[in-house]
Amino acid sequence: MKRPWRVARDVVVGLSMLFLGLLIAAKLENDNRQVIAGHFIAVDGDTLMQAGARFRLEGIDAPEIGQSCRDHGAPTACGETAKRRLAEWAAHRDFSCSGGGSDRYGRLLVRCRAGEVDVNAALVRDGFAVSYGDYAREEAAARLSGGGLWNGEFQRPADWRRSHQAGAELEEGEHSPGFLAFIGRWLGVN
Repeated sequence: MKRPWRVARDVVVGLSMLFLGLLIAAKLENDNRQVIAGHFIAVDGDTLMQAGARFRLEGIDAPEIGQSCRDHGAPTACGETAKRRLAEWAAHRDFSCSGGGSDRYGRLLVRCRAGEVDVNAALVRDGFAVSYGDYAREEAAARLSGGGLWNGEFQRPADWRRSHQAGAELEEGEHSPGFLAFIGRWLGVN
């Protein structure tokens, strides 16, 4: 039979090993994150480009370039407005992004900062983007204040993309069904 102090020692050693394992796992996860700084170009309201590489702002969804919204009944180019606002943030001297995962188009998913400001959160809070898995509190605040998109009527970007799939405003890597049908006819497949 084990003595009580041996049991206590075994429990302490076991818990210490578990804690050490969790610390190592957390460190490895952080090591996979890349930090990118320098000059960025805003492609649209939630995509940046640097040296040919594209980066998608994680947790948000901004209106597409061709998307228009209504501000007090008047049409506005909300996609262009969101792009300009992201470009303004990207122009900050201390702007940087970090990320580790990729989206289905191979873009690095990033969270960006300008000094102490979480840019992804600011875009949602100011009404230039909506929450896309994160930033629900910021979206609720934007909705309450009536800022940006919430100042009028708009279609959520994901819904707008679905309704315009046959148009020219597709995500990189996607093709319209009309184009694929044309290629199929041209190749004699259909």
